[in-house]
Amino acid sequence: MSVELVTFGCRLNVVESEAIKHAAEAAGQDDLVIVNTCAVTSEAVRQARQTIRKLKRERPTAKIVVTGCAAQIEPERFAEMAEVSSVIGNESKTKQETWAALSDPASGFERVRVSDIMAVKELSPHLVSAFEGHTRSFVEIQNGCDHRCTFCIIPYGRGNSRSVPMGAVTEQIAKLVDAGHKEAVLTGVDLTSYGADLPGTPKLGALVKSILRHVPDLKRLRLSSIDSVEADDDLIDAIATEQRLMPHLHLSLQSGDDLILKRMKRRHLRANAIRFCNDIRRQRPDIAFGADIIAGFPTETEEMFQHSLDLVDECGLAFLHVFPYSPRPGTPAAKMPQVKGDVIKKRARRLREKGEAALQAHLEHLVGTKQELLIERGGIGRTSCFTPVRVGGGFEAGSLVSVRIREYHCGHLKI
Repeated sequence: MSVELVTFGCRLNVVESEAIKHAAEAAGQDDLVIVNTCAVTSEAVRQARQTIRKLKRERPTAKIVVTGCAAQIEPERFAEMAEVSSVIGNESKTKQETWAALSDPASGFERVRVSDIMAVKELSPHLVSAFEGHTRSFVEIQNGCDHRCTFCIIPYGRGNSRSVPMGAVTEQIAKLVDAGHKEAVLTGVDLTSYGADLPGTPKLGALVKSILRHVPDLKRLRLSSIDSVEADDDLIDAIATEQRLMPHLHLSLQSGDDLILKRMKRRHLRANAIRFCNDIRRQRPDIAFGADIIAGFPTETEEMFQHSLDLVDECGLAFLHVFPYSPRPGTPAAKMPQVKGDVIKKRARRLREKGEAALQAHLEHLVGTKQELLIERGGIGRTSCFTPVRVGGGFEAGSLVSVRIREYHCGHLKI
């Protein structure tokens, strides 16, 4: 009898799943399965529904509660599933009172409890003392998004941009360090919009410098995905000068073609992305870049797609997350002229092949170097630039060790 969390999607969902589990257990829940869903693609929603059916077959007596972005956006779709006991929206999912009311007959708890996420104006910190099963910790500093990219449904699941005050973030990281975590990852939906809603409008760079100054025992600080065009001067300075800020940035690029970027309603052009990567690399030569790129966005021609392929080399990307475009109902891009499905699949495959070649070049570059690793479970460590290293047994999970890289194989470095 327990509370089991099944988590889909982003690192922010990892943070929130820990907070959900703590809240549900504190409210006395047991024999409960909570599915924290993702809505970024139609495939993510399909996988969540498939998992719910499988979970009910495996635990027929357990209550299954569905929450997360897909539940927020399409509550009726999950409520109509016979396997689902309740559907809870994003605003309520981390609150202890929500889970206490779930099993209280006098509470009048509705089977679908999903409020207007756009009405939410503030963001409270999730007081997670440790991350079970994770060597690194994740700290939510921001949620929601004020931008409306034409392919993206996430603002309707997360609401408008809200930030956690700097002091609360620093306090949370200090507690996680005291609990034994050596690395903290700052997470959010639109990380570089941090602080616009707070008094004095502090930016992400100011927060990063404050954390490093006030939590001297934190060994490693890492950023999740950022929008490079919104990187402020303090953030760029911190990347260049703060060795405890890890030299790995995952960029939300999405395309390498200017016209497609405009149709996506992105805020940068390809030249901005290339300039950013070149400028940062000059200041922090050990930096490694990853990026999200969408293959087959509506109206994308072969020439436009080639610009995305070329961007991998021009930005010097080491890690590529490829998303075959799939229309999300309710987004402007879903109404644009669509690229044929077989063409999308072929372009996605070509992008992945390009990404595999870029990763191999990155691995080759690190052979023979000395690296400090954060040891994970399963015989894996991560370099400061987040490159995986197979280390085998003999190392304690959560420890930092210095090793020399001897070779690479199947996408991993080896010692």
